[in-house]
Amino acid sequence: MRFINPKIDFAFKKIFGSDESKDILISFLNALIYQEKETIKDLEILDPYNPGSVLDLKDTYLDVKAVLADDSIVIIEMQVLNVESFEKRIIYNLGKTYCNQLKRGQGYFHLKPVIALTITDFLMFPNSEKVINRFVFKETDDLFDYPTKPLEMVFVELPKFKKTLDELEHLTEKWIFFLKNAPSLEVIPPSFSEVYTLEKALNIANQANLSIEEVDKLQKKEFFFFDQEGGIKLAHQEGKKEERITLILRIINRKIGEIAPEIKVQIERLSFEKLDILADDVLEFNSLDNLTNWLFNLK
Repeated sequence: MRFINPKIDFAFKKIFGSDESKDILISFLNALIYQEKETIKDLEILDPYNPGSVLDLKDTYLDVKAVLADDSIVIIEMQVLNVESFEKRIIYNLGKTYCNQLKRGQGYFHLKPVIALTITDFLMFPNSEKVINRFVFKETDDLFDYPTKPLEMVFVELPKFKKTLDELEHLTEKWIFFLKNAPSLEVIPPSFSEVYTLEKALNIANQANLSIEEVDKLQKKEFFFFDQEGGIKLAHQEGKKEERITLILRIINRKIGEIAPEIKVQIERLSFEKLDILADDVLEFNSLDNLTNWLFNLK
């Protein structure tokens, strides 16, 4: 058996946001948000497209959006790449979903709580060892709750989850393992077969059950993801190189003085590995000859 990757947005929506996924989503949310308590008894899966209420608001695309039996709203997003200002986007989506509940002329008492469940394939809170972190409105000194709980954010950081299949104990751990490792499974594990919703999720994720069009769409999404990931890594490397060049030139200016433009160009053309070496060696330079000899000996 081959299972599709739940971290790809198309696959995530297929597993958790389709018409047949209601019981899967209830089990998933109860595990990740409510510590496996059966708090959610029923929900409605909505179109995750969240249009702005006025023209100058950006449109927002969420992976899954659900309304619970008490009219609370849960917005769910699976994010693989750590893009710029992502932490601000989460708050923007959360606030817009909360505000868009009101129709013209309705009072504020119509507003229901909104929970943003965000699953990331990168670290957001390196100072915390917890896989799941929660944020609500509290008083800063005595930490008592705001009179209502209008907004809540729940984060699941997949890289922090290290347990193997044999080490899984709770349903929450099994769902997180599923998100992180489904493509590496060859069969449905016996411990997953014991949980109807997990087994059902894996059956939906079984690539053999997809149409040719769905497989093609999934592959295109995966290729797009790999291209984006490669682009971000390259940009990060280029950014680090520019920082290293700036540091080296600053040290040279302090120890030797202003250098000719052609020497500066030579330094800027060095590979990242050679810049690393120069960053160490430049600390020993006392004259322009030291630098020019160093550059000459590279040839």
